[in-house]
Amino acid sequence: MTTTAEHLRNALDGRWRDVKNAVRDELSTEVFRPHYTPNTVIARAKVAEQMKIMAAKGAAEDGFRKEHGGNGDVGAAVTRIEMLAMSDLSLMVKAGVQWGLFGGAVENLGTERHHKAYVQRIIDLDLMGCFGMTETGHGSDVQALETTATYDPATQEFVINSPTPTSRKDYIGGAAETAKVSAVFAQLITNGESHGVHCFVVPLRDEDGNDLPGITTSDCHYKGGLPGVDNGRIMFDNVRIPRDNLLNKYGDVAADGTYSSPIENVNRRFFTMLGTLIRGRVTVGGSAAAAGRVALDIAVRYALQRKQFSAPDDEGEVLIMDYLVHQRRLFPLIARSYALQFAQNELVARLHDLQTSDNPDAEEQRELESRAAGLKAANTWHTSTAIQEAREACGGAGYLAENRLIALRADTDVFTTFEGDNHVLTQLVAKELLTAYADDIKGMSPVEWVRFAANFAGDRVLKRTAAETIMQTILDSRQDNEEEGSLFNRGTQVQMFEDREEYLLASVARRLQRKSKEMSAFDAFNAVQDHVLHTAKAHIDRIVLEAFVAGIDACEDEEARNILGMVCDLYALSVIEDDKAWFIEHRFLSTERAKAVTRGINQRCRDLRPHAELLVDGFGIPEQLRYAEMLHPENILD
Repeated sequence: MTTTAEHLRNALDGRWRDVKNAVRDELSTEVFRPHYTPNTVIARAKVAEQMKIMAAKGAAEDGFRKEHGGNGDVGAAVTRIEMLAMSDLSLMVKAGVQWGLFGGAVENLGTERHHKAYVQRIIDLDLMGCFGMTETGHGSDVQALETTATYDPATQEFVINSPTPTSRKDYIGGAAETAKVSAVFAQLITNGESHGVHCFVVPLRDEDGNDLPGITTSDCHYKGGLPGVDNGRIMFDNVRIPRDNLLNKYGDVAADGTYSSPIENVNRRFFTMLGTLIRGRVTVGGSAAAAGRVALDIAVRYALQRKQFSAPDDEGEVLIMDYLVHQRRLFPLIARSYALQFAQNELVARLHDLQTSDNPDAEEQRELESRAAGLKAANTWHTSTAIQEAREACGGAGYLAENRLIALRADTDVFTTFEGDNHVLTQLVAKELLTAYADDIKGMSPVEWVRFAANFAGDRVLKRTAAETIMQTILDSRQDNEEEGSLFNRGTQVQMFEDREEYLLASVARRLQRKSKEMSAFDAFNAVQDHVLHTAKAHIDRIVLEAFVAGIDACEDEEARNILGMVCDLYALSVIEDDKAWFIEHRFLSTERAKAVTRGINQRCRDLRPHAELLVDGFGIPEQLRYAEMLHPENILD
């Protein structure tokens, strides 16, 4: 008989629940037991051992197409790497770089010659690589990378060069020790003309691990976390590679130096290339969220055994989970974790369907990229908050490495800035909203974008993420009144989220139209950036709520659905409370009703208190992966 906890877990696991269960079994073996050491030598050796075990079991095959030696199951590949985050985030990053970023670049940007030469070796770990995109001077602005790849028709070679100190490839996972080759992003120059950023396969080391001529690698050494990842730096001094080493799916160079591409527009070509690599961004968000759930699981279980202070009329001390303030600290974060996971499940399903389609829809691809950007930001910001709160909720015990929280905090800290800085990604979401997914928006400068948005913004139909019929039924049930209970009405919650998003979107459009007449386009863009970010976050909140609603609807068990309903209330009311000032300022909430929001949150915390352990059981974290010494009092004197 399936328990309520299992129904919760199945709902939260989504479409690839069988893959998640298989990985849970694999991660429950001793070799994947969480560990923490700041010693980079030990940590890197441990990850290398784990990677070999995974490769031998075929762990990488899901991520590559069948014709190249894989299984072609994109959703399973993303899911597998997300699950690794529960064991060791260094392992998740190394696997993500090798099979996701490096392997993904070769498969998605290369052609048959590259697939035959490299893909099977990448799957088997016979060829270790890295992803040479970020430079010291440019991270988010990839189009402005300074590394050059200049074609020499006399020898039919590209010359890869780092012309400036800021063109050094920086923070590159695998570059310090393990990578034998790199997928290098550089400005392609032929016949004196630049054709923008393209990707090249560039050998870095010989079989003994020594830098090849013209290559200088160095080690980033100690970082804030991720000690098992050998982040490094690379400089190129006129390194020559064969013409065939250009990954030429979207741009090719003939023997005489003639450039050709199936996509004429340079901006669209660039963003089409990057769009094929979106899997990394999706994986980062999901993996961060998994780490956040581990932290909340540990903190809740600790709160269910740790006692502090005596009640006046009672003998003995009180469990800290019985204090409302403690519930207030943890339960809204658990609710957001549930909400974000339902949204992540939808995102992974869309990614899978598009990347396994013979004819992917261009508009759906743009929507996917916007959604991936927004959820990556939402997931990683939430994870930073959740892990920090979980650490503080465990007091001094939470600061000990043996209790995992401090390592989780350190290892996930960088997730808010790699695979795209969160503020930049959030602006990308708003730009897509304000231009109704216009074809050329990504390639526009801020000046061009403001001119475009000022003319066209506002004419947009709100696109729902969940099943239209479910959402319409819920909206039809809304209760537009001041009664306390109406805030628990799902239709009312959804309407408040939609009203806020639509108001903010129209407001930003009006501001842009007005300011673009008063000042330069760049200054106009700069002047409304705070409103742009607010609009994007409101949109993300709305699609997350809709995903939660759809997740509840798909749950088969009535008791689990009831619990999920209360968790959804807590998520919705917490979002409203976080932005309470805006709702009051714009008269979407009266002051009395605003107070009712706070009372509603407190009520749902009390309602969920008996289900505290059940909620984290629903996360489905194997016993070994949530292990913390403080949860085992019998070890206290060891």
